[in-house]
Amino acid sequence: MRRTLPAPAFVLSLALALDGVPTPVAAQTPVARQSARLAAEAPPPTLVILITVDQLRTDYFDRFASQLTGGLARLSRGGAFFVNAYQDHAITETAPGHAVTLSGRFPRSTGVVQNVAGVQDPQAPLIDKAEPSSSFPFRYRTVPGQGASPFRFRGTALIDWLRIADPRSRALSVSRKDRGAILPLGRAKQDVYWYAESGIFTTSTYYRDTLPDWVERFNARAVPAAIAEREWRLLLPESAYAEPDSVPVENRGQNFVFPHRLPADPVQAARLLPTMPWMDRLTLDLALEGIDRLGLGRGPHPDLLAVSLSTTDAVGHTYGPDSRELHDQVLRLDRYLGAFLDSLYKVRDSSTIAIALTADHGVQPYPQLRARRVPNARAQFVNVAQVVQQVADSLARSGLPRGALRFDDGLFFLDRAAVTRAGIDTDRLQRQLRQRLLRMPGVMRIDFLRDFARVDTTKDAIARRWLHMVPADFPVEMVLTLEPGAYWSGVTYATHGTPHDEDAQVPVIFYGPWFRSTRLREFATVADIAPTLAHVLRVSPLERLDGRVLRAALLAPPSGTSGR
Repeated sequence: MRRTLPAPAFVLSLALALDGVPTPVAAQTPVARQSARLAAEAPPPTLVILITVDQLRTDYFDRFASQLTGGLARLSRGGAFFVNAYQDHAITETAPGHAVTLSGRFPRSTGVVQNVAGVQDPQAPLIDKAEPSSSFPFRYRTVPGQGASPFRFRGTALIDWLRIADPRSRALSVSRKDRGAILPLGRAKQDVYWYAESGIFTTSTYYRDTLPDWVERFNARAVPAAIAEREWRLLLPESAYAEPDSVPVENRGQNFVFPHRLPADPVQAARLLPTMPWMDRLTLDLALEGIDRLGLGRGPHPDLLAVSLSTTDAVGHTYGPDSRELHDQVLRLDRYLGAFLDSLYKVRDSSTIAIALTADHGVQPYPQLRARRVPNARAQFVNVAQVVQQVADSLARSGLPRGALRFDDGLFFLDRAAVTRAGIDTDRLQRQLRQRLLRMPGVMRIDFLRDFARVDTTKDAIARRWLHMVPADFPVEMVLTLEPGAYWSGVTYATHGTPHDEDAQVPVIFYGPWFRSTRLREFATVADIAPTLAHVLRVSPLERLDGRVLRAALLAPPSGTSGR
């Protein structure tokens, strides 16, 4: 086992030093050959962990490299780090990205295309506190209208493949966000928990009717109430941060200077905790508690833990990727992950654990800030809604139902049958709309999906990502792409969601005895994570995947099935 440090029972230490970084494997040396032989002979892992950091850009690893000393440092320096990896689809949002992670399939296959049509489900009510109180014991109730489930998810995911191979396999998935917890497991009814604004971790009736005792005991610690009024101050001396702390575009011009404080009121503190770094620590604490209480990783069968950490997304949206706040958040995340790994390796043998780390998307800077440093760039905010609404109103006057034409996230939804019945040439209608919108500043291109069949998608990443995005049965024929760095009109926070690399490029890292310690320039996608883990686990996917086994990551090819 790797050398570990003692971990407190609940609050993770922030001062854990990196306990050694494996050196790159030299394939021709006797030591390397022996390591490869041992890896080939080693049994599959008994615990697989997927860590998804919401909105983690790949360039953060190099930008903050000298200050990373914890988990991000350990995984990126000691694992197989694909630095040229992408969420290779067009609408780079949280729900589609998380659905890809352990399914090995793009949104066109999972059916999860947008956040607005992600996990919301009124038929699976949320289990929440009966009143907004911080006192224990909590009384729980189901909350109609606030439900969540994976009913839109199509196909299977890694936990399904594991359970077909061995029904004893279990999974735990935790996150601050419901979609971050739900979608990595697909439709599987396992232990899935996320944070509610009332200050507890909860689930929905899709998974269970009541919270298990261990989650109720975890909630009874009432951490949000205990840290009310706590201030977020810089982890390192101010001189360690190159970013200015006086950028009024951040946080809509309010509270954009350190320190940042939680409200004194416990109820308000619970609601705002997701915007603070401590949310990630609390999520990791729940994951450790779950490993212990559920007995994950004890073997002999393999188990799965999925952890989605969302604070980087909250901080990135609020302050932007170039902010001092984002810098400090990444450093804290690094320390939290280091403490998590040390605590994990204290209770489970590190030689039995395989870890993958990735992100659901990246982020683009505020247009105003990008325009200052990119030659010939403009701060563009694009409003196509007015033009689309004019056309929709015209269709309504022709007797078509409202919604026959609508636009969202770059997708033009068209009820072709209804338009045709009204005697309107649908192709002509779309061509005219396209011509009008292409004249607007900030609109880069508008494509018909059918035209992508003639495009070399190895060279046209935008076309490829749109092809990976839209299911064949969706009523979408035309898609719009903004110029790089442009935002939709009305957006006042830093954001993502486009096919451009700043939104699509994410880290993909594999760590554990089965993987090499190296940086790889090979092109990879997040869809490759599931087949690569299945290969190491020696289980077979239950359907055709979009991803592939990243053999360059492997220290040695395991014997048995290929996982393809």
